[in-house]
Amino acid sequence: MLDVRRLRLLRELQIRGTLASVAAALHQSPSSVSQQLSLLEQEVGVELLRKVGRRVQLTPQAEILVEHTSAVLERLEQAESDLAASLDEATGTFRLAVFQSVALALMPATLSILETEHPRLRVTMTQREPESALYETWAREFDLVIAEKYPGHNTPWHPELDAVDLTTDEVRLAVPPAGRRFGDITSIAEAADAPWVMEPPGVASRHFAEQACRVAGFEPDVRYETADLQAQISLIESGHAVALLPDLLWLNREPPVALHRLDGRPHRTIFTSARRASAPSPGVAATRQALSRAVAAGRGGA
Repeated sequence: MLDVRRLRLLRELQIRGTLASVAAALHQSPSSVSQQLSLLEQEVGVELLRKVGRRVQLTPQAEILVEHTSAVLERLEQAESDLAASLDEATGTFRLAVFQSVALALMPATLSILETEHPRLRVTMTQREPESALYETWAREFDLVIAEKYPGHNTPWHPELDAVDLTTDEVRLAVPPAGRRFGDITSIAEAADAPWVMEPPGVASRHFAEQACRVAGFEPDVRYETADLQAQISLIESGHAVALLPDLLWLNREPPVALHRLDGRPHRTIFTSARRASAPSPGVAATRQALSRAVAAGRGGA
């Protein structure tokens, strides 16, 4: 019988690429990981790893094992989920990945609901960009990720993950209040000569904003880059920049900047994603329900 723990190490090596990365992710030493993989080679009786420079590469036989390991791990996770569902109570540690606007607008209310109704569920929250968080959820570092999808920008696809829509919000042009510099701008075209603040390259919001400017006929002067949306709001409010911001930021608060609708009224979709095998578990179900209630409460619903 093959050792599932050692098989998992082999799969992690395929995902992460180096022994050091596997060791760091699983809180082990590189020498321990290497030793366990050597024992796995002895168990199966074939070569699993080859040295290529300073790295190691999986052999075709190792790839076969990894394919079966993924299926085994998924089935084991399904067993854990079914067992947890049979208890009908959310317990244990639940690892949640969120991006900033959700952390600001939805997580305080969501955590309050979970603490009240599921006191035995210990929720940990980590801020991550959706692109990397989806991958990390697939790699079993998180149990649930809250991600976003902008028009014309697809999120990375992982076959083991589901996707459940949570809410949508409109994306608008945010400019300084009336009376301040750039406060008279009312459309993207009028912002061609204004300084812009955007998130760093590589994220969906940056791609969407740049494309919106190009459709309007200009390349934006991205003078400020920050993933901190609170910092973006401060730069806009003080008259230093303009930006495209989603409406979720203004849940439960009055916007300190002027907002203008864009042509076509584009909307961002916010969704949650979990591994399909664990999606029925009480922890995932309870967190998704609490998030939906936080959205409804913020919009004046039940």
